This record gives sequence, C-alpha cells and structure tokens, in this order.
Amino acid sequence: MMNSLIKSGIAFVLVLFVSACADKDSPNYQYMPNMYEPVGYEAYQKVEWLPNGSVAMAPAKNTVARGFIPYDLENTAEGKELSRLKASPLDSLNSATNLLKGKELYAIYCALCHGNKGDGQGTLVKREKILGVPSYADAARDINVGGVNHVIYYGLNSMGSHASQLNPEERWQVAEYVMKLKQDL
Repeated sequence: MMNSLIKSGIAFVLVLFVSACADKDSPNYQYMPNMYEPVGYEAYQKVEWLPNGSVAMAPAKNTVARGFIPYDLENTAEGKELSRLKASPLDSLNSATNLLKGKELYAIYCALCHGNKGDGQGTLVKREKILGVPSYADAARDINVGGVNHVIYYGLNSMGSHASQLNPEERWQVAEYVMKLKQDL
C-alpha cells in the first residue's frame, strides 16, 4: 500500500514537472516549419520567387471584379439628370415581392432618418441628431425611381452613399418603395 502511494506520488511529481517545462506555443519538433511559421509578402512588391523577379501585377484596365456590376453614371449633376431617365430594371410581375423587400431594406437603412412613412421624421430627426431631412411629399421634391437609385448609390448632401450596403437589385427595390411612399403621402 505504502509502496504504491510512493509510486503514484513520484508519477504525479513527474507529470507536474513535464507539464511545467512544456511550452505549448512552441512544439518540440517541426517537421515542416514553413507550414507553422508563414512568410508574409507585401502585395505589389518585388519578390524573389516569382519568375524573373517580377512584381505582382495590378488588374488589367477595364476589368470588373466577379460579382460586381458597375454603375454607369457619374456622380455629377449631369449624371443625376441622366439617372432620371432610367426606369427600374426589376420584373414588374414581381412588384409586390420587390416592394416587400424594399420596405424591409428601407426600414433598416433609411427609416432612421427619413421616417417610416417618408415624412422626414425619423428617430434621428426627432432627437435632433440630424436636421433638414425633407419629406417625400414636398412639392419641390420632384423625385423619380432612377434619381432615387442614383442618390442611394452616391449619396446627396449630408446623406452618405449606401452602395456598399445594398447591391443593385436591392437599391432598385428601395427606390421603388420610396416612390410608393411618395405616392401614399
């Protein structure tokens, strides 16, 4: 009994000693060290392992990233006027679906400033965090679906761009919903 107690005590001390000496951040042997310790490379910098010591190349001119649809109008007064001529490319047969999705997105991205009804009385306006958000019902607000899409893409005055938050289809859905709100006011 005493002999087994001494053996288990020695085993316990050895386990403590081995675990105290072990460094969990550095394994004992690394069979393939470059898999554990990566070498970082700066993009567009001359590196030795490329053929002829060349540099990583920038994308070719006039190429478009996969999944990205470029907006063909510029952020100018002329571009805004040209946007007014654009009609929504969304399927008119699914207009109820588009309006429902547009309403959901409007509630997320727009209602905080523009209000749920488009009356310019969003939460931030009521708390006087921002001022001057007009109602869609204002007679001077001659807006149409193409112009609203343009403003969502580039922003206007103190409203920032929402191009990074909404893809093209979602922007058109929100623009169609804004036109519905204008009609309802």
